[in-house]
Amino acid sequence: MTSTELAWAIENGVGWLTGTLGSVIELRHQLVDVHTRRIYPALVRVEGDRVACIVELPSGAPVDSGYLICGFVDAHVHVESSMLAPAEFARVAVRHGTVATVSDPHEIANVLGEAGIEFMLSEAAQACMPIAFGVPSCVPATAFETTGASLDEGVVARLLRDDRLSYLAEMMNWPGVLSGDRAVLAKIAAAQAVGKPVDGHAPGLRGADAARYAAAGISTDHECFTLDEAREKARLGMHILIREGSAARNLEALWPIIAEFPDLAMFSTDDAHPDALVLGHINRSVARCVAHGLDLFDVLRASSVNPVAHYRLRTGLLRVGDRADFAIVEDLQSFAVRETWIAGTVVAREGKSLVAHRSTATPNQFREATFDPSDFILRAPSNAAATEVRVIEAIDGELVTRELRQPLTPREGVLEPDIESDTLLISVCNRFKPAPPALAFVRGFQLKSGAIATSVAHDSHQVIAVGTTRDCIARAVRAVFAARGGLAVVRGEEAKLLPLPIAGLMSDRPVEEVAEVYLALSEMARELGSTLRAPFMTLSFMALLVIPALKLSDRGLFDARQFRFVPPIVPSSKPRLER
Repeated sequence: MTSTELAWAIENGVGWLTGTLGSVIELRHQLVDVHTRRIYPALVRVEGDRVACIVELPSGAPVDSGYLICGFVDAHVHVESSMLAPAEFARVAVRHGTVATVSDPHEIANVLGEAGIEFMLSEAAQACMPIAFGVPSCVPATAFETTGASLDEGVVARLLRDDRLSYLAEMMNWPGVLSGDRAVLAKIAAAQAVGKPVDGHAPGLRGADAARYAAAGISTDHECFTLDEAREKARLGMHILIREGSAARNLEALWPIIAEFPDLAMFSTDDAHPDALVLGHINRSVARCVAHGLDLFDVLRASSVNPVAHYRLRTGLLRVGDRADFAIVEDLQSFAVRETWIAGTVVAREGKSLVAHRSTATPNQFREATFDPSDFILRAPSNAAATEVRVIEAIDGELVTRELRQPLTPREGVLEPDIESDTLLISVCNRFKPAPPALAFVRGFQLKSGAIATSVAHDSHQVIAVGTTRDCIARAVRAVFAARGGLAVVRGEEAKLLPLPIAGLMSDRPVEEVAEVYLALSEMARELGSTLRAPFMTLSFMALLVIPALKLSDRGLFDARQFRFVPPIVPSSKPRLER
């Protein structure tokens, strides 16, 4: 230790000088200090799980290559959507410099209720990275679908008193907030009573309604899909999460918000499939924002300081006395991660996790059922020469859909998919109790043959399938039910499956295996004709009723603009194609 370092340590009362030395590690790198907005050569001493000392070295002092930065925080992600168990999700996220996530266990709660939340907490306690779980606010998400469980306001209030749960997760029922629904307001009040933030979810909400939503205590929104919407909500004091996931990607629309509202911006993946997680996480969004010319320190604050402060995380921010959570990156352009440190331990190095895969339990809820093509018949009105149907239009990279109208000619009184116009049959099958499949038509998947199906179907996680024939759909659905959850592709006589034995949502296998099978299934879907970047993720959101315009639940076709069911067949005497 130099005399300069010793003097600094004495002046600042560094504990390791007078206490037990314990495990001491010294790092010498360029330090990117987001608090003082400076980059300088520094010695950082880690004692145990804490940053014990930070000493600025003279300009030109020899240091190791690479930059020491605050680790990244994903401010809103559903671990279940990675299809990985919590500990395995953490194992892959840390490869990319992520040191914490803020995670809503909404998906598993819709399947298993409180038992699902407890499973996530228990598994995360064994993970190499902190996962701050919230209390799901909308289980079920709406009254228009069947779920495996329900969390009323009493249960939510009790869960919010659990110190292991950090916030009230996304309040998707914005109509309930605006109408003063008693149960909705009780959940928000319960979070406020224990001093925990309330996450929002209100895509497209603007004007006076947005102001009332924010005034009710909603502090964030990760659903903005235009810059004007994000600006409007930021002016109301809401934190804006810039989402870049596997299906919904809003970074290109929203990145200027970081410069305009640097203290209110954060990053989110929301839903990231395993193939994407293998390649990168929040570090990729950070690199793209810096490439857009945004101020480096504003971007790094959005990826670390802002979520840590808002959610009151225990995550360290490279200050003396903080827990030693940080990353060492190759440069400040690509943000390729050399090492990730959590609580004073290196958990990943050079793109590889230093933590072994661990086994997990596989709780689930899935009825036994079989299906044949006759279960997926949608009959036309009697004696109709042509029938006009409502069509869900899936939009690549978006959760929102459009409503189209399409004339179909019945075949022996049955409305069949029309491959030429990309009007395919879509179905949702109830996995919790016996019920006939719900049927409608969808455009955007571009399948020329075969079918795909999945038990990841937001938010109630029924089995959703899209295909070119009723026979293919029946075979794909049968495969998912037989496995008690998973992703399936039917191509010719072949049926390939990724089993998801944890609640029909997650695998119990290592990320490398899951990503390999997932990529193979996605490639099969593309070989069948799909042009979507993430066909399974897009399919999973075709059942998300809280996002307009048309979606399909296990109970029928749903208009999310008017919050009511609509018939798939339009009562009209003159067929037409229109938006």
